[in-house]
Parts: sequence; C-alpha cells; structure tokens
Amino acid sequence: MYLELIATLVAGIAAAGFVMLLNRLVGGLLPRWLAPVAAGVMMIGVTIYNEYTWYSRSVLVLPEGVVVAQSVESRSAYRPWTYLVPFVDRFVAVDTALVKQHDEQPGLRLTEVYYFGRWAPIREAPVLVDCEKNRRAIVTDAATFEDDGTVDGANWVQAGEGDPLLSTLCGAG
Repeated sequence: MYLELIATLVAGIAAAGFVMLLNRLVGGLLPRWLAPVAAGVMMIGVTIYNEYTWYSRSVLVLPEGVVVAQSVESRSAYRPWTYLVPFVDRFVAVDTALVKQHDEQPGLRLTEVYYFGRWAPIREAPVLVDCEKNRRAIVTDAATFEDDGTVDGANWVQAGEGDPLLSTLCGAG
C-alpha cells in the first residue's frame, strides 16, 4: 500500500518535472498550470494502472498448488470507466496441494481457502466440500471428524449450480 502511494507521488513529481523541463526548452511558452495538471493526470493514471494490475500481480505470486476458484469484478459510480472495463478487486483461491480425503469418504474434501481483497488483509479458512451432495462448509470448532471420515457439527450450505469451490475441488462439480 505504501509503496503504491510512494510510486504514485514519484510519478506525479516526474510528470511535473518533465513539463517544467519541456517549458524551459521551448522558452517558457507553456502555461504555468500545465505542470500541476500533468502531475495530477499522471497520479490518476498510475492509480488506475495499479487498480487494474493488482489481480494479475497477486495471482503471479501465489504459491504452487494455490489456484483461483473465483474472481469478482468491480464497477462503481465514482469510477465511471469501470462500467466499460471492470477490474477484479477480490478473489478466492484454493490450496489444491493441501486437499485431504478419507478413504471411506471419497466425496468429502478438506482444504484451505484464501480470500483476497484489494486493500484488505488475506483471510483464510478451512473448507470442507461434499462433492456427492453438492454442499460445502467452513470448518469451525463445532465440527468433529470421526474415525470413519464422517463429519459431525458442520454447518453445511447447499451449493448452487457451478459453485466455484466445488468446481475447483471436485472437478466438473
């Protein structure tokens, strides 16, 4: 966050400096207001660039085995250009390398799910999916695992058609 702020400020200063240098080269023919306007336009441009590239930069640094299950695009009135070209401001990633399965319950899968958001800390939760019954549950202290692989006390949620977590962990879902 701070590095992006510093980069934005440096870009603004560089744009103003370039306009001031250009003004000196053309003998002072440019209006004085052009330097701060160039700085402002550059800072807005860098901010927009950072917003649009956050998702791809975040996905590039995910560890091996962590795959994106779902991404959410953002549109907002105070950024009218996002209605033309929305950007991803949050996504859900699943750690496929940590998937656990019990031999007696092949339809159940347990793994870590990570919730990423722009300007938000990464949250993680253990999630249990039931591929056969098309449902999922966040594992809490109330859930208990039996020796035969069954789970008691899980707060199951029926998943909709094409649920991204089930599709990622169960295949076609």
